[in-house]
Amino acid sequence: MLDKKLLAILACPLCKGPLHYDAAASELICRADALAFPVRDGLPVMLEGEARRLSLDESLPASRGR
Repeated sequence: MLDKKLLAILACPLCKGPLHYDAAASELICRADALAFPVRDGLPVMLEGEARRLSLDESLPASRGR
């Protein structure tokens, strides 16, 4: 679980856009860049080389495409 204050100030290191926390996967999601940054031991790893590319389904907002 990430601190809510930390979540409020974090932004994607590439596009500076908002990130969405997926607690189940322990990832911070950037839909604009279709990347998921891992959270390890409660610390976000905000490195492009550590991020995984989202599938097309994952990159769509939850309200669309389903």
